[in-house]
Amino acid sequence: MRILPEDPVRRGRVQLLLIVAVFAFPLVGSGLAYLLGWSTGKTGNYGDLIEPRVVPQTVLTALDGRVMRLGELRGKWILLQFDAPACDAVCERKLYIMRQVRKALGRDQSRVERVWITRGVDAPAPRLLAVIEGTQVARPAQPDFAAAFPAEHSVRDHIYLIDPRGNLMLRFPRDPDPSRVIKDLRRLLTYSAMG
Repeated sequence: MRILPEDPVRRGRVQLLLIVAVFAFPLVGSGLAYLLGWSTGKTGNYGDLIEPRVVPQTVLTALDGRVMRLGELRGKWILLQFDAPACDAVCERKLYIMRQVRKALGRDQSRVERVWITRGVDAPAPRLLAVIEGTQVARPAQPDFAAAFPAEHSVRDHIYLIDPRGNLMLRFPRDPDPSRVIKDLRRLLTYSAMG
C-alpha cells in the first residue's frame, strides 16, 4: 500500500504539505490552547506572584530610634517579613532563610536587603539580633501597614519580595524551601537590570 503518489511532482507536493503540517501543528495547537484557556496550572516560579502594587511608604522606627522608610532602600530587592519581637521558631527560621538566601547569591548579594517588621513594642533578643546582623529591624508607625501585604492566613506566614521600584512582587509560602527561593531570586537578578 503506497501512501505517497507515484508521480514525482505530486509526491513532492505531498511531502512538502506533510513537512508544513508537522511544523504548523504545534503552533496551531498552542494557539488553540491559549484561546480556550487551557493551562497546566504550573508556573516557572516558586513564590506566589502578587498583582504588582506599590508598597505604602509608611514611617518606620528602627530599633535605635532612627526614623526610616522602605523607600530609602529603593534600587534594591527587599526580602521582608512580619513577626512579633519575641520571634518563635517559625520566625527564626524565616530570618535564617532570608540570611542564607542572600549569602547564596554570592556577588549579587549586595543587590538584596533584608527587613524584619516587628509587630509589638518589645525589642528582639540580643542573641537573635547578633545572628541576623545586617537585617534591618523596624516597627511601622501605622498599625495597618501590614494590610497592604496579601496573605493566605496571616502576614506572619510569609516572606515577601519587593522589587527595586518599591512594588510588592512575590510571596513565599510558610516554611519555604530555601533552594527554590534562591532559584527565584537568581532568575530575577539575572534578567533584571534593576537593583
